[in-house]
Amino acid sequence: MLKDEYNCRLLLEEFGDNPFLPLFYEDPKRFAFTVELFFMTERHEQMERNLMNQDLFHEFTVADYTFIKTLLFASKNLTNEKFRLFQKMFQVLNQSLPKPDLLVYFHRSVDLLMEHIKKRGRDYEKFITEAYLSEIQNSYFEYFRNILSYPILIIDLDTVDFVNNKAHYEQVKYIISKKYNPGVHRISLVL
Repeated sequence: MLKDEYNCRLLLEEFGDNPFLPLFYEDPKRFAFTVELFFMTERHEQMERNLMNQDLFHEFTVADYTFIKTLLFASKNLTNEKFRLFQKMFQVLNQSLPKPDLLVYFHRSVDLLMEHIKKRGRDYEKFITEAYLSEIQNSYFEYFRNILSYPILIIDLDTVDFVNNKAHYEQVKYIISKKYNPGVHRISLVL
């Protein structure tokens, strides 16, 4: 929606291209390293291709993920020894990528996320548990507490449908258009 309105560059995660994702959800221990390594290289290549070259036709970029997502998921999915190796590779790749001007995290309750996953109906996602989603959410919040170099905006959206409700979209757009100091800012939208 922002891309259409502002003619900005849009960067969407290509998770469907990961052939190991269905295998990971069936057998996480066996396929965790493979799925995470594939995601890391794909995300890095996509971000490098789209963010490292100046774009004269678009003033800014909107992405539906940030590269740190790679490390946060890996920290929950990998054993300690594999995570240490993965973390070293991540740090090398992460050095070349720009930091966001603003990181926006749309937060929804785990119950609502489970509803959305069921509605999507992807076969391989039927193995996702509430506990797993809670762990992932907690890893994001833990990471956010340590970031002081750019602003992070957490927007609670449990009662908001900005896709189908124009007033909700306008409210979200207004909130993300404001200037924020570095650090975490949390807003609960109840519309």
